[in-house]
Amino acid sequence: MRPTSRLLLLRHAKSDWTSDPEVRDQDRPLSPKGRRGIALVADYLAASGLEPDLVLCSSAVRTRETVEHLADALPGDVPVLVEDRLYLAEANDLLARLREIDDGVPTVLLVGHNPGIHTLAVGLLAPSERHRVPTFPTAALAVHDPSVPRWAELGPATTRLLDFVTPRSLRTSAGTPGDPADD
Repeated sequence: MRPTSRLLLLRHAKSDWTSDPEVRDQDRPLSPKGRRGIALVADYLAASGLEPDLVLCSSAVRTRETVEHLADALPGDVPVLVEDRLYLAEANDLLARLREIDDGVPTVLLVGHNPGIHTLAVGLLAPSERHRVPTFPTAALAVHDPSVPRWAELGPATTRLLDFVTPRSLRTSAGTPGDPADD
């Protein structure tokens, strides 16, 4: 990895549990609240200049729709790999996938699910930083700065947290109270 490498860990936006109770978990789409929340994260990515060179995405409908709603904030030619193995993957499985990334890819966005994405986000940090990510709500984004030169060396306490944002924190920092239904 180059010194400018970044790891972006994103939990899918809020999904819709009410549209059809017969829908399988993997097929649940985003809710209106989820679409509003991920729009805030897209604005944050664009404003921060965080442009992934690769997107790894769970095969669930809600993760794929999350990525679709980020499209304007992503480089037009960024490869998006939708992988079944990332659906509800545990932290160790997510880490194993990240370790497979070619070292020529400097910035990666991984879009996944809890509890795996939260456990991974915390586990990559030094113990003294872990309190900075107490929960990982929907559409939360953790921006990590790896301290190791190769993706294959990624592991416990090998990153520094540059930022952690949620739709709520982005609304608050913008001075926008938002819809109470979004909380």
